[in-house]
Parts: sequence; C-alpha cells; structure tokens
Amino acid sequence: MNLPDPVVQVSGAVEVAPDVVVIPNSGVGLVPNIGVIGGSDSVLVVDTGLGVSNASSVVEFAAEVARGRRIYLTTTHFHPEHAFGASVFAGSYVVNRAQADDLRRKGSGYLEMFRGFGGAVAARLDGASVPVPDFVFDGVHTLDLGGRSVVLRPTGRGHTLGDQVIEVPDAGVLFTGDLAETGQFAIFPWFPPHDTDVSGVAWIAVMDRLIAAAPRIVVPGHGTAGGLEVLGGVRDYLCELRDETWRRRNSPDVVAEVRAVLVERHPEWAGQEWIERGVGCLCAE
Repeated sequence: MNLPDPVVQVSGAVEVAPDVVVIPNSGVGLVPNIGVIGGSDSVLVVDTGLGVSNASSVVEFAAEVARGRRIYLTTTHFHPEHAFGASVFAGSYVVNRAQADDLRRKGSGYLEMFRGFGGAVAARLDGASVPVPDFVFDGVHTLDLGGRSVVLRPTGRGHTLGDQVIEVPDAGVLFTGDLAETGQFAIFPWFPPHDTDVSGVAWIAVMDRLIAAAPRIVVPGHGTAGGLEVLGGVRDYLCELRDETWRRRNSPDVVAEVRAVLVERHPEWAGQEWIERGVGCLCAE
C-alpha cells in the first residue's frame, strides 16, 4: 500500500478563535486536525499526529504558543494518527476511562495494523508505542487552563467506545475527532472479529446530541472546519447509510447496491472504501 507521508504541517496553523489554534490536516490521509487551546496558565493540545516525529513537531509548536505555560494533552480517541505520539507529552496526557481501556485492549493490534501499511506510514511509527495516559477520568472532566475552562466530554459508543469531544465554551468551539469528517464518507472501523465496537445507530444519536448543543465552530477529525453544518452533514449521511442499508439488508448485493447509491449522491467525497465497512456494521445492528 503506497500511502502519502502522513506528516503534520505546523506551518499551516490557523487561529479559529482567540487562543484556539488548529493545525489543519490539509487533506492528507492519516493526518488529523490538531488543536492547541490556551488559557492564562496552561495550554491543551488535542491529538498528536502519527508517531513520535509528528508529535515532537506538535509539542514544539505548542511550546511556542504556550510561552512558558504548562502543556496538557488529550486525544479524541485511541486510533494511531490521533494518539500514538502521546509519549512525547510526558506526564500530561489526560483521557476518559473508556478511551484508556481502548488503548489497553486494542492499541497494540492497531499499532501492528498501521505498521503493516508499510512505507511512510510504518516509518512514522518508528519508536512508537501504545500510549499510557497519565490521568484517567470518569464522567465529564473540566480542565481549568486559567481564565478558560475546557470540557472533555465522553460521548459513549459511536466511532469508537472511547470517543470524546473537546468543548471550548467561551469560544463556541467543538473538536469532534472522527465522529465528524468533511469531504469524505464516514470512517467505520468495522473489522470483525477483531474490532466491532463502532455503532452506526449509536453514532447517529451522538450526532443529534452534539447538534443540539449548537457549537459555533466545529473542528472535525479530518477535513475543513466549519459551523453546525459539519455535524448536520455527518448526521444526515449516517441516516442515509442506515436507511439504504436496512432497505437492502437481505439482498446478496447489498454492499454494491448501497455503494452505487451513495457514490452517485456524493461523487466528490473521498474514502469510498468505508462504505462497505459501514454497511457491514449496520447489517449487524
């Protein structure tokens, strides 16, 4: 598999709200949107990029932003491009308990799977290990950065069991991780029998709750940041996928039929390979 180098380009960072910076993925596969959120005392980084080298670039950038303020790290979920540079942030990694459990139960398997992609992806994982959080919380955790509170809110089962969104209430900013993407079909990590935790039905319910909270700025896991329409677009697509799958779930050609319908509706979207995974997930629900 010849994938492009998933390098985080910190030079493209943009401020989306006062002291809320996004390092965009710029359309590169296996590169997440990364957040740097500042308060008067501390800075919170959201996601690391794939591997130690990317995470080192991110922490250097965060240190420039922080100018002596303490740096914390959280991750939106356990997948390697989001979390597998956490060792660089020694002593500061904060996640919810379900995500910590995902890392413990499935982290090594995902590390080997991503290394199996070979090439630049495997090279980015040189020296990487499964992250071990420094602080694990139950429920919802509010992190006081000094004059700014940031809410780490687990969503329950959706894209993974340990998904969490990061809310910056005073700025109206929401970081979603891979619960939301723009310009591509939703990523369904449906890999039976090894990983079947993703739930299309639960994911729709999560999106409904996020929409009801009405954030002003939505930073998806991959793709372009926007407003509430980012969440609405993902929710609507998940409903399309559910309805088209369930309408045909007894057809021997369900995957081909659903793919044809959805690609015709969204011809410009990337990631068509995730349609089959989504159909498999929803056929099981």
